[in-house]
Amino acid sequence: MSGFKKREEQIRDLTSGRLLARNTILNLVGYGAPLFVALFTIPVLIKGLGTDRFGVLTLVWVLISYIGLFDLGLGRALIKLVAEKLGSNKEAEIPVLIRTCLVVMGAFGIIVSAGTALCLPWLATSGLNIPVDIQKETRDAFFLIACFVPVILISIALRGVLDAYQRFDLTNVVRIPLGIFTFVAPVLILSFSVSLFHIVALLLAGRMVACMVQAFFCFKLVPSLLNGMFFEKQTAKALLKFGGWMTVTNIISPILVYVDRFFISGMISVAAVTYYATPGEIVTKLTLVSGAMMAVFFPAFSSAYAGDKERAADIFSTGVKSVFILLFPLCLLLTLLSYDGLYIWLGSAFARESGLVMQFLCLGVFFLCLGQVPYALIQGAGRPDITAKLHLIQIPFYLAGFLVLTHYYGIVGASVAWSVRLAVDTSIQFFIAIKMVELRVDHRRWGGLFPGTVFLFYLAFTVTGVYQKGLYILLFLPSYLGFVWFYLLTSIERQVVKTKTGNLYKRICPGRNDLESLENPEKRTDT
Repeated sequence: MSGFKKREEQIRDLTSGRLLARNTILNLVGYGAPLFVALFTIPVLIKGLGTDRFGVLTLVWVLISYIGLFDLGLGRALIKLVAEKLGSNKEAEIPVLIRTCLVVMGAFGIIVSAGTALCLPWLATSGLNIPVDIQKETRDAFFLIACFVPVILISIALRGVLDAYQRFDLTNVVRIPLGIFTFVAPVLILSFSVSLFHIVALLLAGRMVACMVQAFFCFKLVPSLLNGMFFEKQTAKALLKFGGWMTVTNIISPILVYVDRFFISGMISVAAVTYYATPGEIVTKLTLVSGAMMAVFFPAFSSAYAGDKERAADIFSTGVKSVFILLFPLCLLLTLLSYDGLYIWLGSAFARESGLVMQFLCLGVFFLCLGQVPYALIQGAGRPDITAKLHLIQIPFYLAGFLVLTHYYGIVGASVAWSVRLAVDTSIQFFIAIKMVELRVDHRRWGGLFPGTVFLFYLAFTVTGVYQKGLYILLFLPSYLGFVWFYLLTSIERQVVKTKTGNLYKRICPGRNDLESLENPEKRTDT
């Protein structure tokens, strides 16, 4: 077999539809389980901690989750480079790549930890408008997070190894318990203390255990990692060169998504952060669906783009279609039921303050989820400079619009600015990604999709009353299912769905199959 044929088969194996679907389902479960737990724990935490402490806790969750901003882009770079070597049959070069990345990220984590610790006193006392009575515990909690930066960065690298090998089963063995623990741990502490310091200490202890489990899995997957931990200069240069632009985009992108909470704290109050961030915590969890998919698609893009651009285009089309089919109805129905859901969940005061905010955030999250597909393709193709430059250009325009709208319209204005930026960003990234994979778009077929989507969201914003909303849902759901089945899915995809559904039915109702066999003996085959 020629080297080209062998490489082509390796790419097909690493990007097969069955593997992508399996890993996506695993990630959906891994991301979804904590969300389910959060629905029950967040009301308990708001009641037990109060709006001010809970507002700070939401900032703590953001800080812990996004310490990865400071990984020099090496986490993403490691996934891409390891995936490329797996696709090109160069597995012998992987151990030194992983070791060097761990050393660099650990060393840089120490530097970031020291720098962050110096900024914390100002951040806790002046920068975030924290009430005086909780400033000390906030400062101590932030200091714990700063000390923990190296462990968090090393954990990101270890998870990247598992992702590059498409071992999302192992990734989710860690992710599911850790995600649940993130929301359960503060509730467990409430019986003994409401101190943010104690809550953060327990959260970080859970992260330490998770990092140790990830290391065990990596050593099992790549046994030669146990041969020693050393630094190779040339490999480090390759990682840093690739990770340079990724550093910019990986820092700016999440900051653009979450910086609104910090500005609201400084411009209005920590209590306003609670009214803004609480619906935001729920709505932005929808990105876990697209994020679960793109965590799988990113190494697939990395393996396919260099050697099979047509295959990369197919994966891109599948990704866009899948995200739209899954996320559009969820975002639309959340928009429609924002007031009602908040009223039932958190009471009339929360519904009054956060209802319209949640609606605009739902719209923004829809664009954010769609935008993750071209984002993953562009970076998987080795062009993180494109997303970095795009986000750098956006910063002054977004901040100017955000400050003006927040000043005049409060947290509602903040949610509008946030959503508009994401709509513009997603549109530009789609244009770039389509050009990169040379994808031909049937404008006559897809031209009506965008205005139709906007119109349905407009109705979801304006429809009021229980009966009107019920009618909206009754009309939308069957119409949408028909649209997906006859318009979005190809004949091959419809046949796959029929086959999978039939197989699932046979597994769920085996007795029914036996009954049919007895009633139709001519269909039985003697052995």
